[in-house]
Amino acid sequence: MNTEYIVNAQKAEQLTSAFQIFNELSEHLVTSYQGLEGQVAKLHQELAFARSDRLKTLEEKEQLAARLQKILSALPAGVIVLDADGLVIECNAVAVSLLGESLRGQTWQQIANRSLVPVFGNPHEQSLTNGTRLNISYRQLEANTGQIILLSDVTEMRALQDLLNQQKQLTAMGEMVASMAHQVRTPLATAILYASQLTNPAIDSQKRLMFSHKILERLHHLEQQVNDMLGFAKQGRLQMNTFSLTSLLSQLRTGAMEYATTKPIDVSITNTVQQDELLGNANALRGALLNIIHNAVDALDSYGAIQIMATQNENNLLLVIADDGAGIPESFCNRIFEPFFTTKSSGTGLGLSVVDSVVKAHNGTVSVESKTGLGTVFTISLPCFISASYGLPSGHSESSAQAWEMQYETV
Repeated sequence: MNTEYIVNAQKAEQLTSAFQIFNELSEHLVTSYQGLEGQVAKLHQELAFARSDRLKTLEEKEQLAARLQKILSALPAGVIVLDADGLVIECNAVAVSLLGESLRGQTWQQIANRSLVPVFGNPHEQSLTNGTRLNISYRQLEANTGQIILLSDVTEMRALQDLLNQQKQLTAMGEMVASMAHQVRTPLATAILYASQLTNPAIDSQKRLMFSHKILERLHHLEQQVNDMLGFAKQGRLQMNTFSLTSLLSQLRTGAMEYATTKPIDVSITNTVQQDELLGNANALRGALLNIIHNAVDALDSYGAIQIMATQNENNLLLVIADDGAGIPESFCNRIFEPFFTTKSSGTGLGLSVVDSVVKAHNGTVSVESKTGLGTVFTISLPCFISASYGLPSGHSESSAQAWEMQYETV
């Protein structure tokens, strides 16, 4: 009996212990569940906040995109956006209006070849077929993801600039006419005086020949002054055609020898340029170079040498004219290209100004180096080579040779 009681007591104690453990586990589960509910509520709150923040960011981006789209549409210039392959992915209405049709999906190379014509002397400007002048700017997008092209209509600005240049030219022409009046009158009066003596039966044939030579000399002087005046008046307006470099150099030699009739001048020509057909205005270049050569002949004494050298520096033609004459004082070298500046008593001061204007019309440069008593060197650099490629930045290039052959005028 006692044994059975002991067993039952042990079972009751074990059952009580099991219930106690169960209660403890239940309390722990309740606590864990409450904690889990708190975590879920916190996560819901965080998700709601993140969603609200994301919606706000998306709304701001949409507003920014709409604003940028309005700005893009309102810009007075054409804007074209290219992807990394050069395809148009975005453009505004001005760009479509300028280029005449929808541009999306086309390459910039195709559009440029179809609608644009190079402007001689200005790689940043192109001309449409209707004559509209466009200034074209390029900007790379970050990480080389594409390009932005800006098209600005500068037709009116160029017209105003041309008008201003014309007014300046007319003003300079007025000053030139006033300064040249006595210079034209003096050789003209001398020529008339010598011509009046030709009809005098008392003079012998030797004097008659001398008078004829003096008359011809004065007339040549007048012709040179008129040519300088015409060249100065026409500066910047040159029609570009193909010409032969060999022929030009030959004409320079002939012109130098004809001018130096009374001096035993040695004229040498060196031509290392492989390409003979170039692009420019041969007449204007010949006149400008002859102006330099005539100055070189005048600087020589009874005997001297003139060297004419033609070389190539990358895509530029280099023309160098050197003499071993008296040279030019250093203080004059910075002014010799100014209109009306001259050190000659009978000069107009336009010869080298015409040289400068002709070179600039060819988008070139001219420089002078001289030392008194050691001679003078004129160096002219001209982008005259037809085979040169005048391309667009970042690989979007096109050859402009055929377009330049169409004889455009530069102003």
